Amino acid sequence: MDRTTQLTARRTGIVDPVRTATSPPFSGHGEIGPSRVAVYDPVRPAGSLHLRAAEVLHGNWTGTSTVPSRGLYPHQWSWDSAFIAIGLRHLSPLRAQVELETLLDAQWGDGRIPHIVFNPSVPLDAYFPSPDFWRSSTAGRAAGAPRTVQTSGIVQPPVHALAAWLVHVSDPGLSRSRSFLSRIYPRLAAWHRYLLHRRDLGGGGLASVVHPWEQGMDNAPSWDVPLSRVTPAPARSFRRADLDHGAAEDRPTDLDYGRYVRLATDYRDGEYADGTAGTSGTTGTDGFAVEDPAFNALLIASEHALARIARELGATGTARHARAERLTAALVDRLWDPAEGMFFCRDVRTDELIPERGVSGLVPLLLPTLPRDTAATLVRTMYGPHFGLGESTRLVPSYDLTGHAFDPHRYWRGPAWFNTNWLVERGLRLHGEHARAQKLRGALLETADTSGFAEYVDPYTGEACGALGFSWTAALTLDLLHEAPEAVQSTTEEFGKGAKGGDRR
Repeated sequence: MDRTTQLTARRTGIVDPVRTATSPPFSGHGEIGPSRVAVYDPVRPAGSLHLRAAEVLHGNWTGTSTVPSRGLYPHQWSWDSAFIAIGLRHLSPLRAQVELETLLDAQWGDGRIPHIVFNPSVPLDAYFPSPDFWRSSTAGRAAGAPRTVQTSGIVQPPVHALAAWLVHVSDPGLSRSRSFLSRIYPRLAAWHRYLLHRRDLGGGGLASVVHPWEQGMDNAPSWDVPLSRVTPAPARSFRRADLDHGAAEDRPTDLDYGRYVRLATDYRDGEYADGTAGTSGTTGTDGFAVEDPAFNALLIASEHALARIARELGATGTARHARAERLTAALVDRLWDPAEGMFFCRDVRTDELIPERGVSGLVPLLLPTLPRDTAATLVRTMYGPHFGLGESTRLVPSYDLTGHAFDPHRYWRGPAWFNTNWLVERGLRLHGEHARAQKLRGALLETADTSGFAEYVDPYTGEACGALGFSWTAALTLDLLHEAPEAVQSTTEEFGKGAKGGDRR
């Protein structure tokens, strides 16, 4: 869908061209209707926004999972499904559980959760890289790839235990009757073990990503330096299906895409084997291994959530909380730059920080035991000239407004995304910045409303970019629409003690 079509759709109120006008609203165990939703705008009732968000998720539901969007992303994506489940819990906790269960059914034997689970009914040329590129059942055999479903071989940020806990607390009775937590806990524990042991490529305790797609912020400038060492795949060796649905000026360049393909090809041809501590984690001389602050912050948040799940199942959870605190200390030690007031990525191959300010470096605000002075500095950075929140920008941009690569429309090089802003909003609230969190919440809801639940938006104007009717935008809108007291309580419960913020020096 080009920019003109997107803006026309936004003005006319068309959210998802696949959904028919007669699509029924959600109905399922624990359904919450508009009357239970908080009003964010005194002129326009939140109920209509709630209904339209639910319709987006209905239109993108496949029967067992939710696609991010029908056109651009026609399969199941890992961290998308985690965010989607967080929103679905307000409509149907049962469907939220199924969303996560479907994803976990595709888990590999070594514990990794693949970043894409392919729908066999979708034509191969609808998305690239397609199943015949990844060859998971053959190239991934040694790593325990499933035989009955085709997946990619890389991963995405570990939001899943956090999502599972929030889904559970939305309807504990249903969760217990279905043994939801007891069935998925071993899988989530295996997923964390994989990241903490197989992906500690820098030897400092943090997980590394071996491809920009794994971190989720695919085209961020933080990857430019490590990617510059990668020889791109020949342009004739692949066809970019993403350009059929998005404007070329908004998407990664052909050069960067060629490098993405080369990295994925090398990892596949190495049978998806990970390196050991201190190595690049990939085969050949063009290895890519980066410790990213957001990826590790989400792992830590999910480790706290996994501790809560363990307690629900009768264990103490103490060891997991302690591990999360140790990981927080490692995150500060390896990725925090106090002079710049930011967390930065670390290039494992050179053992140097990559001094590019991205929203990834703000996401650690989500952590409950982050040192208070670090949290306060992050807030100042967020509201300062590099991100301009509350002054020049409506939402937190994905990249430094003053940075050399800033572009308000190009994928992860400046636009604002709903999932990262949702994470930052929770972090503000967790560390006592309630007024700022409430203002950001209002901006998110207004932008979701006016943009047609866009994939991402111009951070200055809120103009829609990418796909419309995007699932995690709709899902996180639903989460934000629910009463703030419930959200505050769930934040406290998901982290347990220490949820007011740490004082580690």
